[in-house]
Amino acid sequence: MQALWISLVVIFVAELGDKSQLMALTFATRFKTGPVLAGITAATALVHLVSVGLGRIVGDALPTTAISIIAGLAFLAFAAWTLRGDELTEEEKGKAAKTTRNAFIAVAVAFFLSELGDKTMLATITLATQHGWFGTWVGSTVGMVAADALAILVGRFLGTRLPDKWIKYGAAAAFAVFGVLLLAEPLFA
Repeated sequence: MQALWISLVVIFVAELGDKSQLMALTFATRFKTGPVLAGITAATALVHLVSVGLGRIVGDALPTTAISIIAGLAFLAFAAWTLRGDELTEEEKGKAAKTTRNAFIAVAVAFFLSELGDKTMLATITLATQHGWFGTWVGSTVGMVAADALAILVGRFLGTRLPDKWIKYGAAAAFAVFGVLLLAEPLFA
């Protein structure tokens, strides 16, 4: 249960202000919410399943102190990445706008491809090195889908005026705190 809750919170925060949220908003303006959320869920579950698999392999191969230091540095890097920001490219906007046939497939494929190598995938790998794979997988998937669902709902009510700056700084601060805690962990073990 600890892995589930930690992963849910970390990935939810990581997803705030991410390009995936922008994609969710874009798809939600074109398709019904149900198929968009279903596509996001399917893609996220698959990407995060691969992520926890990679995390378990790395976690089994490295000593605990090395994992804590690498994870702490990774979370500090995620904080910097979050401050830098994410935006949809014109190509990604075009893909979201052109697809009309099957919303579920369009969303699932777009999200799967956009999440490969994204900070939420890397954060999930990092979390899986220290926590159980199943809880990390479920928590990271639920956290990401919840953040994207929130973006869709807020976007529908508030339009395009979201407090991006506050979201970006809050997510970056959370990553920095997790990074510092992970770096300090070997000192107190």
